[in-house]
Amino acid sequence: MRGVQHQVTAPDGVRLHVREYGNPDGAPLLLIHGWSQSQLCWRAQVDSPLAQHYRLVCPDLRGHGQSDKPVGDAWYQNPTTWARDVAAVMHALHLDRPVLVGWSYGSLVAALYLEEYGDAGIAGVNFVGGACRVSPAEIGRLLGTVFVDVLPKVTAEDLAANIEGIRHFVGACFTQPLSREDWETVLAFNMVVPPHVRNALLGRPIDTTATLGQLSKPLLVSHGRADAVTLPAMADLILASAPTARVSWYDGVGHGPFIEAPERFNAELAAFAREVRG
Repeated sequence: MRGVQHQVTAPDGVRLHVREYGNPDGAPLLLIHGWSQSQLCWRAQVDSPLAQHYRLVCPDLRGHGQSDKPVGDAWYQNPTTWARDVAAVMHALHLDRPVLVGWSYGSLVAALYLEEYGDAGIAGVNFVGGACRVSPAEIGRLLGTVFVDVLPKVTAEDLAANIEGIRHFVGACFTQPLSREDWETVLAFNMVVPPHVRNALLGRPIDTTATLGQLSKPLLVSHGRADAVTLPAMADLILASAPTARVSWYDGVGHGPFIEAPERFNAELAAFAREVRG
């Protein structure tokens, strides 16, 4: 699972760590992880039959994993920053009409790219446990109440509070216990993200519903009906906002369909990629 490492420099000088897996001649899938996560979250995709046919490109978002983690909210709160990071990865790795796959906050990053650049350069979009509107006002309506307890801990400059908060957050993400190896790995890459980054990412409201309303390329919404992080109501709002959207509901699955039901998810992603790539 080591993949090929790339370092991509964003327009503002931030160095983005990117791993590439799979078939170098395959159609590209650009897999964008979520808040406080890492490209390592895509293990069940890069170690699967998807890798035989597709080029899987997995960046660490700025502030995460092995990417740079500059201090200061300004590095994280400008929507064009995220759009340009995605564009920089696409340009540097010569990705021709990739399918954008965004998990959780990664779906917001994908939508911010679409807001800035439109959808001419992509083949389609897959939101996985995705979001289109985030703010404190949405907790309990579109976002789970887990954030009420978790956010003060994971944004504090106190290691014990951080560990407690991340353990709680990761536990809330999945309906079934992870293996010991996966649990330890997920905790480890969450803890690599500094508290100031977690705080900055959630420090301003984001609403991408208008952008989704302009989408002309297909959007597949993969959402667990037991998702306690981005509630099923969030998926309903995405479907109501995007005229090209359709949904694949995962009964009994939480925030990570690609982790909790990987064989089904991988098969559906492959079918979607074949459809949108022609």
